[in-house]
Amino acid sequence: MRSRYSAYVRHAYDHLEQSLSAEQRADFSLDSTRQWAENSEWLGLKILRTEQGGEDDSEGLVEFSARFRVDGKEQTHIETAGFIREESRWVYAGQVPAPVQTVRREAPKIGRNDPCPCGSGRKFKKCCGAAG
Repeated sequence: MRSRYSAYVRHAYDHLEQSLSAEQRADFSLDSTRQWAENSEWLGLKILRTEQGGEDDSEGLVEFSARFRVDGKEQTHIETAGFIREESRWVYAGQVPAPVQTVRREAPKIGRNDPCPCGSGRKFKKCCGAAG
């Protein structure tokens, strides 16, 4: 992951393409990559977590945070990236989707005809629960 970040910083587009898996290379656009990299000011990379990716592994994960500035606005990209070995080299295989988590409501659901919790004295449906 560090080598790919450095390649964006140094505009090493050959490395960016070569460090992609065969499947990812099929969708690689040199023009888009160049435009994005050259219009960004790169501010830092933090590796947040890794899984597998050792000498005996064939795949691994890297969760990272990359900070950059575009059009004067600082932004942070956080991703869990999948890497695989192809021909004994580690290559980027794509973003790993975050696991879906069930959200449980702690408080009871507010009914449409219940008093609005904001304290207005109006029914929820006529106050904060009004659509539109």
